[in-house]
Amino acid sequence: MTAYIVRRLLLIIPTFFLVTLLVFLSARFIPGDVIDLMLSQMNSSGTASDMSRQNVEEALGLDAPIHIQYLRWLGVAPQKTGKFQGLLEGNLGKSLWKAQNVTKLLVDRLPISIELGLIAMITAIIISLPIGVYSAIRQDTWGDYIGRSISIIFISVPSFWIGTLIFIYPPIWWGWSPPIEYISITKNFLGNMAQFFLPGFITGMIMGGTLMRMTRTMMLETLRQDYIRTAWAKGLKERLVIIRHALKNALLPVITILGGMISMVIVGTVIMEQIFALPGLGILTFEALNLRDYPLIQGVTVLMALLVLLSNLAVDITYAWIDPRVQYR
Repeated sequence: MTAYIVRRLLLIIPTFFLVTLLVFLSARFIPGDVIDLMLSQMNSSGTASDMSRQNVEEALGLDAPIHIQYLRWLGVAPQKTGKFQGLLEGNLGKSLWKAQNVTKLLVDRLPISIELGLIAMITAIIISLPIGVYSAIRQDTWGDYIGRSISIIFISVPSFWIGTLIFIYPPIWWGWSPPIEYISITKNFLGNMAQFFLPGFITGMIMGGTLMRMTRTMMLETLRQDYIRTAWAKGLKERLVIIRHALKNALLPVITILGGMISMVIVGTVIMEQIFALPGLGILTFEALNLRDYPLIQGVTVLMALLVLLSNLAVDITYAWIDPRVQYR
């Protein structure tokens, strides 16, 4: 197992650098130009009377050829100051608009998105596993029909619609509305939990619909295996058969889907963060795309790619932990 993990970590290195190249080029191919946006804003505020496009490009370091910009971003080519600073040293550059270090911006926003993602994933697991297992062991009963209907509803209902309804009707009916200003967990723990519960629950509910159906499907397939029939024939209790023999083997595809959701939940919850005023990575990504903030776009995308690579490795390791038949050499 140790040799396998080392090989996978080494394989991540070339994959990661290929991702950085694709991310860098993709950011430049986004329709629109950050220089035009800046000049337009300067003209509207009356501060660009003596600024030309060339001046702005030189100030931002965008006047160099694109391959030089890429090498500078990696940190293998010197900056204008003559220093070698870049991704290899953990320096993602500075935001073109905020004039702040991209790494600091990500570090400040990441805990918010992680907290929202953890609540969503815990909610999804708590909802999906019991209902999915119950629907499988009580196939074609009223309980199964209700469980399947719940999963279809969770999959079909848009999260932004539920979030919008929460902001519309509770203030009218009960005079209560969710907080619209971010509450730090270090200043007010209970207030923070109350603020994150609703968006986390809604996101987890949508995730739970998919996990619920996958859990039911895999449980039905596992329950038809010969070793399960043998367990029943030995007279084992239903709880032992379901939990010890069936559930662990049925969880492998569920873990695969759950692992793929990790990065999407952490970075891709733009709508829920926007509705509930949570300044996480989702809103930061949305702002960076609107402003064509290349370093910030690259930083967020590289972080997301790294999360995907590490989550895939964690999923593969979990396979061997859950199912002894899975062995890596």
